[in-house]
Amino acid sequence: MQIGAGLIVGFIVWFVVRYLLLGFFTVDQNERAVKTSFGRAQRLPGDPLAKPPGVEDLTEEERPRYAFPALKVLPPGGPYFKFPWERVYKVSVATETLNMAHDPESKTANSGGTILEAVTKDQLNIGLTGQIRYRVAESNLYAYLFGVKNPIAHVMGFFISILRERIANFEAPKGGVMTLGHEDAESPIEGEIEIGVSINDLRKNLRDINDHMIHECMTSAARYGMELDASLITGIDPPQDVESALAAINTAHNQVSADISLARAEADQKLVQSRRAVEIQTLDAHAEVEPLTALADQLRQLKASGTGALAAYLKNVRLDLYTQARRVLREEAR
Repeated sequence: MQIGAGLIVGFIVWFVVRYLLLGFFTVDQNERAVKTSFGRAQRLPGDPLAKPPGVEDLTEEERPRYAFPALKVLPPGGPYFKFPWERVYKVSVATETLNMAHDPESKTANSGGTILEAVTKDQLNIGLTGQIRYRVAESNLYAYLFGVKNPIAHVMGFFISILRERIANFEAPKGGVMTLGHEDAESPIEGEIEIGVSINDLRKNLRDINDHMIHECMTSAARYGMELDASLITGIDPPQDVESALAAINTAHNQVSADISLARAEADQKLVQSRRAVEIQTLDAHAEVEPLTALADQLRQLKASGTGALAAYLKNVRLDLYTQARRVLREEAR
């Protein structure tokens, strides 16, 4: 009888300690918590759908697939209490950094998680290095906790597929062709330089590629409950067997570009000098024509004044010339 009473008392003590005293919990500053009751997560009143960033960028076909409910999220603080039939899921919402070559499911993939391989449009196998920053989307914890089994693996696969597709189809922006002539020239000259090595275009447009990745990955919060905060590709390296050939191509391109720039400067200088010479000759011609034009206008006005006005003008001009001349030669009629 005493043994049975002891078992009952022991069970009561264990129950009080296990489910009452240990039922209290707190949430740290960088954490958010979600409670489930009999396996069902607590939802907001009315059970509305979650509206994480990027949900508007999903296609009409994808929106029903990623229509996750909005959960009741416990903010930092406490103490909170959970009943024995409830379970608490705590999630860190701090921003974390990860190598873009990291494979959560295989530590040996991508050269041990150090270099991510991709193929360019000209079939060149290159190695990419860089980092990504991500954090759990507080507005879509259902997708992170219950939507997929391994969210980080899905996000990394999503990111790598978009990056490889971008690398394989990347083309340098138009408008970088060098021309000779005036600044307002509309058509390039013959002999324009266009380097077709895709790795050069990729290296020169790293910022555009990073911006493109950030924009394309905005739907990750709506898909997997994880936001990609930034993409930072820091290096693009070709295979070792083509490194020397690529260096030779770049050297030749730099030399030709320097020669074209020098020729363009000389041509611009000659054009400016020619333009100034034409302006000077035009001013000289105007200076010679202007007195003749003025004299013609005066003679036209004298002729309009009367028949004797022109003869009197000529007489006065002769008299003025006679007063200034030292010797006058006059032809007499015979």
